[in-house]
Amino acid sequence: MSSSETTLLVGGRIHAPGSPDATAIAVSDGTIVWVGHDGPGRALHPDAEVVPLDGAFVAPAFVDAHVHATATGLHLTRLDLTGVHDADALLAAVRNAVTPGEVLIAHGWDESAWHSARLPSRAELDEAAGGVPVYLSRVDVHSALVSSALVALAPEAHDAAGWSPDGPLTREAHHRVRAAARAATTAGQRRRAQQAFLAAAAAAGIVSVHECAGPNISGEQDFSDLMALAAQPGTPEVVGYWGELGAVETARRLGARGLAGDLFVDGALGSHTAALCEPYADHPHTRGAQYLGAQEIAEHLAACTEAGLQAGFHVIGDAAVAEVVEGFRLAEQTVGRRELVRGGHRLEHVEMIDAEQAGALAGWGVTASVQPQFDALWGGEDGMYATRLGATRAARLNPFAMLAGAGVVLAFGSDAPVTPLQPWASVRAAVQHHTAGAGVSARAAFNAHTRGGHRAAGSNDGVTGSLIPGAPAHYAIWEAADLVIATPDSRVQRWSTDPRARVPGLPPLEPGAPLPRCLRTVRAGEVIYEHFTACS
Repeated sequence: MSSSETTLLVGGRIHAPGSPDATAIAVSDGTIVWVGHDGPGRALHPDAEVVPLDGAFVAPAFVDAHVHATATGLHLTRLDLTGVHDADALLAAVRNAVTPGEVLIAHGWDESAWHSARLPSRAELDEAAGGVPVYLSRVDVHSALVSSALVALAPEAHDAAGWSPDGPLTREAHHRVRAAARAATTAGQRRRAQQAFLAAAAAAGIVSVHECAGPNISGEQDFSDLMALAAQPGTPEVVGYWGELGAVETARRLGARGLAGDLFVDGALGSHTAALCEPYADHPHTRGAQYLGAQEIAEHLAACTEAGLQAGFHVIGDAAVAEVVEGFRLAEQTVGRRELVRGGHRLEHVEMIDAEQAGALAGWGVTASVQPQFDALWGGEDGMYATRLGATRAARLNPFAMLAGAGVVLAFGSDAPVTPLQPWASVRAAVQHHTAGAGVSARAAFNAHTRGGHRAAGSNDGVTGSLIPGAPAHYAIWEAADLVIATPDSRVQRWSTDPRARVPGLPPLEPGAPLPRCLRTVRAGEVIYEHFTACS
């Protein structure tokens, strides 16, 4: 299908604001030109290519506001450690996956969900690796098990913070061995991984991703290769962010949207490196790691604001959030509130935040790029959050309703490979939050994963991410169950099928309900994924 032709989709269920009973939609030159019913659509567009939907659900395509493309592609195409449940299984998986002469990069182990929390020793990993450099990132990607052969490629890790002679590496030691693993990855491995990632995103109904790169994450060559690959036809859009303090010229040279994403203020809860005001419940000797102070944060915000770039930070723990809020306050004194708001700055994760801090961030126009599947994986009374923090602190994590209520724009993402490229699962997780009152309605969650993502990247035209005339034709076609309408109050989620609400319906999102299956993904009128035989 060429984007220069008019295409008329008929016989479907169209997620159109104010038109919950729409069955047809017309697209021309990559733009939505009409939404309504089949008969008028055929009369208005007699020469259009007609696509019968056979009852399929058409909705705005998703935006994933936080991804790591190459790491996710390697995870999809190589060894997946999310299914191992103890040290022996991990070692067996490594033993079966190593290839002589080629670094093994794998991801996803999570000892908090294992039958036994014992981690393999470095000697055990060396035996399984057979001399191959091995890098095995924990599910949160803030610590890793590594082989001695990889450490030999990064000898400076021995003297860095976070070094362990036998266990996982964290902090700067982790950054150094990760850089060595990245340097040992061939161009062919990287390209195959990036292609696999982009294909998987398109197959998940995702039309745009925000790549969170940086010198401690992926490197300039990786970033440039990804942006070049995504510039080719038939792929999702990649909005690139580079996480480096004050690197304005680097961002411009790389074509980055901003100096944001994973610019680390702290680490992660699972690896005991998120910066906390009070010690970890299960490791009372530590409060985590803080990498940036308020003055550095303020200077970065001011530099980006003056350069016309988005700024942003990775921030998880409550001590780190407090530091970021103070940094914004200091930056306002330098550039003024109006300019700071105009910058459209963003924060990633923002897991431990209170209402006062949320109100302050809303006043500065900050977008919160958050990951609902974190709560699905680690929330609840018996989850990793409760283990790390205790039940009381854990119950306050990821307060999506409070953030939205304060006026903070939400943009949902996966942080892939930390959680999978499954946007409907993220929408459901935001609705079915473990903490009562912390979740949002299905409608708000869906908007955060579509319009919110476009807005987080600086699109403020009011139409992108919606199926209305004049909007870019970014949509996905889904095989989905009967649609329902969420009509929430401030305490509960109530579901209705009443069309008088004039609110477009969404698939049911109760626990256990089957999630929609993507049949086609379209970016600006161009098909980038096809699994819809009726359209062939």
